Amino acid sequence: MKKILLSAFALSTMMTFAQQYGGMWIPTEVNEKEMKELGMKISAKDIFNPEKASIKDAVVQFDGGCTAEIISGKGLLLTNHHCGYDNIQSHSTVENDLLTNGFWAKDMNGELPNPGVTVDFITDIKEVTKDILAGTESLKGKDLDAKIKQNTDAYIASQKPESYQKISVRSMYYGNKFYAYVIETYKDIRLVGAPPQAIGKYGSDTDNWVWPRHTGDFSMFRIYADKNNKPAEYSKDNIPYTPKHFLPISIKDKKEDDFTFVFGFPGRTTEYLPAVAVEKIMTEIDPAMISVRDVTLKTLDEKMRVDNATRIKYASKYARISNAWKKWQGEIEGLKKSNAVGKKQQYEQSLISKNPAIKTTIDGLNKLYNEQAPYALNRAYYSELPRNAETLALGSLFGSYVEAVENGTSSQKSLDQLKSRLSEIYKDYESGLDAKVTAKVIALYANKTPQQFLPAGFENYKDVNQNISTIENWAKNSVVMGSGKVNGATVYSDINKVFADQNALVQALKKDPVVQLYASIKGTYVKTTHEKVTSLQTEIDALQKQFMAQQMETDKDRKFFPDANSTLRVTYGKVKGSNPRDAVTYGYQTHLSGVMEKYIPGDYEFDLPKKLINLYNTKDYGIYKDKSGDVPVNFTATNHTTGGNSGSPALDAYGNLIGLNFDRQWEGTMSDINYDPKLCRNIMVDTKYILFVIDKFADAKWLINEMKIVK
Repeated sequence: MKKILLSAFALSTMMTFAQQYGGMWIPTEVNEKEMKELGMKISAKDIFNPEKASIKDAVVQFDGGCTAEIISGKGLLLTNHHCGYDNIQSHSTVENDLLTNGFWAKDMNGELPNPGVTVDFITDIKEVTKDILAGTESLKGKDLDAKIKQNTDAYIASQKPESYQKISVRSMYYGNKFYAYVIETYKDIRLVGAPPQAIGKYGSDTDNWVWPRHTGDFSMFRIYADKNNKPAEYSKDNIPYTPKHFLPISIKDKKEDDFTFVFGFPGRTTEYLPAVAVEKIMTEIDPAMISVRDVTLKTLDEKMRVDNATRIKYASKYARISNAWKKWQGEIEGLKKSNAVGKKQQYEQSLISKNPAIKTTIDGLNKLYNEQAPYALNRAYYSELPRNAETLALGSLFGSYVEAVENGTSSQKSLDQLKSRLSEIYKDYESGLDAKVTAKVIALYANKTPQQFLPAGFENYKDVNQNISTIENWAKNSVVMGSGKVNGATVYSDINKVFADQNALVQALKKDPVVQLYASIKGTYVKTTHEKVTSLQTEIDALQKQFMAQQMETDKDRKFFPDANSTLRVTYGKVKGSNPRDAVTYGYQTHLSGVMEKYIPGDYEFDLPKKLINLYNTKDYGIYKDKSGDVPVNFTATNHTTGGNSGSPALDAYGNLIGLNFDRQWEGTMSDINYDPKLCRNIMVDTKYILFVIDKFADAKWLINEMKIVK
């Protein structure tokens, strides 16, 4: 009996340790032993093998920011609804609203092209640290950067990729190691299917980042290739891509503590920051950015709820702004609850006890972060202005255009890029609504920012109502806001005509109040903040690199993984519920019955399609119900994920697809900075719900027939 208890304790201890620091592992360097101890049945070579087909050949970076996976032998892609949202929106009109109604191609001929959308495959990864750091031993600062760039360029030039491949060299561990990636990019990606947002975005902003969750956050695309199965620009002659590997889809029931791993492209984490940096994020930077988005979201929401055309126009923008806003709030909460600063301080002291030289590094970081703090706070407010107020974003773009013309640095390429960006903004821009947003965020900036960082006379912008009146008045004649004419045209009516007379446009823009306002804000920021915050950050980065190296050299008991940087990674854990607060315990699985419990007819976030309600009422679940007799919808696990992991496949011990990663639990969003296995949970759509929606709701059995279902 004692032996059994000891074994159970040892297993529990081992599993806890495996999750102690989370982990986003380079696929060529996964801890296979640990993964198998946790329950994995396949090998590391089955996950990533540059010599032959492996799971890596079914995982792609989708459109530069999300992850997607191939689920059929005909290049069928699965990703999140929110990852495909812009593309679904681009095919939507008030008369044919695919966001509201959903979209399902009846066959391949009905699939919709998406110009500019790409997917990237990673076909090989090699550590190239020696090549990149050769001859840098005595260099610092700009000299070091220049030598690394020279070595990187030389390495890339020495390689012989195929014509459809490129080589990318990426820094890891704050510049202590470097890896080269071979990338293949496919450019003909077509929309195949998407549920209505009442399924794909169910719960919308209220449920975003929280658990329990009941969202069918998925959409489907297809990769097309030329007749040789190679990347090609869109053509009606292209054919569905034949993958080296695609993921079988499991509809087996899940159990708590089942092994799972997530394979994808996590965006950015900062797990190895010193305690002082975490404290600044928690108490200064995050609260500042949240406050700007508070006023923006409230202003947009008021109009979107009463005007359907505005709702469609602003749906994607609202979701983008809201996403980080809510995440930062959870991050603050989680950092406090997990005592992240205190734990980091304790860890730093333990490192110093083993290696006293680290104290000098930490003291240096403390000094630099405290010196940088007021400038970093101003940067946080300043950077949020054009991210929230499109009028200011337009003022920034047009102001940069004027500078380029007057400096002689404008080119046809930059002009084409500018017009493309402007057209993208103006197609969904409402000057009246954005005037209110702009007025409110400027008032916030004027009231929150110390006088030393504000333009002269900016105290006039402290009153919101006065700002609204002023900016609405500007809108009557502003080129930027769409009313002012240049060469007889407005940016709304004919943007090419507006740009046809460069001199006339420049003169008009120099008088435009929006351009003048943003120029004054930018000019003051550059003068008072930019150089200071940048120079201090350069010093911080150099010390952070040293601190990272010292951690790896000193803490021999810890296995380190590099911070996420949008490169391909593997993270692993267990299907698990959570206990985020006293007397609050969450199960690991939600069901269709829970979707119905939240249902509010006609509500912006919790309405449901009649057909889904009918399927629930008739219990027409087919093979997609679990042992409870209900359809599982979402589940949680201890996988360490972040932005960019959206759309990542969640796989079982055998490499079968069991879910689609789309979010994290609010109490654990601080995992970007401080992973805590007690609080951090990733949230996934269950494959049973995905297939149920495709099969029973959409009647798209032709897509089901493409897939390999594991029962």
